[in-house]
Amino acid sequence: MTRSPQTTPPADAAARRAVKSVITYSVERLPSFDAAFYRRARSGASKVSEQTVAPREGMAFEVPAGHFFRIVSIEGPQVGDLNLWNARDLSERFYSGKTRAFHATHVSTGDRLWSTLPSLRPMATITEDTLDWYGFDADGGGVHDIIGTRCDPYTNVLLNGTEYHHCCHSNLTRALAAARSLPLAEAERHVHDVMNVFMCTGYTRDTHQYFMKASPVRPGDFIEFFAEIDLLGALSACPGGDCGSSHSSDVAKCHPLKVEVYRPREGALAGWRSPAPNGYSRTHGVK
Repeated sequence: MTRSPQTTPPADAAARRAVKSVITYSVERLPSFDAAFYRRARSGASKVSEQTVAPREGMAFEVPAGHFFRIVSIEGPQVGDLNLWNARDLSERFYSGKTRAFHATHVSTGDRLWSTLPSLRPMATITEDTLDWYGFDADGGGVHDIIGTRCDPYTNVLLNGTEYHHCCHSNLTRALAAARSLPLAEAERHVHDVMNVFMCTGYTRDTHQYFMKASPVRPGDFIEFFAEIDLLGALSACPGGDCGSSHSSDVAKCHPLKVEVYRPREGALAGWRSPAPNGYSRTHGVK
């Protein structure tokens, strides 16, 4: 929202605003994206599983380290909210904030999805994206958002005063609870900020408010990832459909999404190994 300043600007206000910006993280030391390696690994890979996420529902899936997984638009424009966990330790999960700081507000081919502290390592690498042509539009919008959170029933109660049980947060909670035989309350603690697959978002240029617009995804479009560690994923087919008008209700037209998992051919990953957890000593300055 637009706010009127309550403080008189100082005499050097213009000079303060004109200070040169710097990129927060110098990422040159991060592992580079080896496109040739991933192409070789993907060539000849065989599909080992395929699951369909129903509209306004969630579904969990597993991807062994060294496999590829693909999220596909199959019937119409549809946004998906993605959570990722270490399949062996749910406390290690996708860290949208650090991924955003390392890469950008929206991710595409060559970017990695990083895990939470203390592990802080690549969980998955984006290896192909049929929407990479979109870039950033005239509104500043981009695709595959990692700045939003996920639609959730708590915010819906605050803003609309009603309960709705097919927000992405609830869909992901039910999916994880079913996959790991957890009580809903325990599963919910592991649900985290998402990668909004296919979602087109940005910040308004005047008020810097978060906006969404209809996704450019069409049937046949996909985004593909390489699992750097053993992954448990959950995907919600957002109740907002293409997120061009609304969410957290049954108003929008929604479509299913498909998740495919591919196993590389034998020998294709020769010399590759999963990244180790972060090497920090965790002493935090205490001797």
